[in-house]
Amino acid sequence: MDKFYTITELTREFGVSTRTLRFYEDEGLINPERRGRTRLFRPADRRLIQEILRGRRIGFTIAEIRDIIRVYKDPPGEVGQLEMLMNKVIEKREELRQKRRDIEETLAELDNVEEACLTRLAEIGVGT
Repeated sequence: MDKFYTITELTREFGVSTRTLRFYEDEGLINPERRGRTRLFRPADRRLIQEILRGRRIGFTIAEIRDIIRVYKDPPGEVGQLEMLMNKVIEKREELRQKRRDIEETLAELDNVEEACLTRLAEIGVGT
């Protein structure tokens, strides 16, 4: 008999809620077998959940993850998936670098505001 995982086993393993896995199913990212009301996940579903969660941690949207999965399942297969993934990684890396620059600029602005406040407080004789 094939190995199956229950939704409870997978939620414990990956630290996600049953709602999360049902959401991925509703979005068409995973397709567990059904026996009555019970969802049974194959090892391939488990690996897919692992990849979905990795994609989410990296910052991919559900739509981007769906595209990557679709490219993998449809021609051109693994090569196409890898090329698409590389492009998405490059895009995501640049987005994160821009966010880093934005954060650094905001921190510098906050430092300037803080310094101006401290200077003004010193001018009016208020100690900090």
